[in-house]
Amino acid sequence: MNEIKIRSLTEEERKYTYAQSMQLDGQTGNIGYLRGDFGSSGKQFFSTWTDRWKRYRTDSFGAELDGVVNTLRSGEHGLLQDRTAMTGYMREHPDSLFGTDRGTVAGFRVDTEEHAFLIRCNPVQGDYNFYCYCYVSEYLDRHMADARKGIRFIDSHYKELFRIPDGGKIVITEPGGKKREQACRFVEEYHTEVGNHLYHICEFAEIMQRCGNSYGPVPEKGREQPDKAR
Repeated sequence: MNEIKIRSLTEEERKYTYAQSMQLDGQTGNIGYLRGDFGSSGKQFFSTWTDRWKRYRTDSFGAELDGVVNTLRSGEHGLLQDRTAMTGYMREHPDSLFGTDRGTVAGFRVDTEEHAFLIRCNPVQGDYNFYCYCYVSEYLDRHMADARKGIRFIDSHYKELFRIPDGGKIVITEPGGKKREQACRFVEEYHTEVGNHLYHICEFAEIMQRCGNSYGPVPEKGREQPDKAR
């Protein structure tokens, strides 16, 4: 295959190296993901493939995936060569590092003519050492461009109340004062995921109104904000 292009993930790309809903998989052209580890010795290579949207899994994609993995396992790049080489590659690219609840991982993007391979690396023995999520580039990049507009929240009369960034959180306050935070994902302009549920933005507003709940963006640390809507 032609020479691959590899770079560190941007902040917005990092969320696409984790499992998503089928709605988001469809919007982003998620073909599936390869998961693997380097075994107890750190020099083995075990991997399994999981389908997401099989319609995008063409013969040309399969050849590209094999080419990308083989190239990254070579001494030239070394990212997927073994656990020691992965650690060294991450150290050489500090802009690739980002934190999770389980510690520091790294993320890289490899582009071919039609596909994007987003790789999350974790060189810890006993864990899976990499996940490679595979996308149709056109769909992924278009979705991310749309998501930069933010997730709209409206009232039941379609008045826009506020926006939050894709992956941000809202706080829902029940009539008795109980509060709960929910992470949200942008699906498209009129649909969003709140927690594990998909809503039309007007449907969400109507449900909140019927329940007597108020909702607003999660306040920044150290600064309280009033609830935005009922």
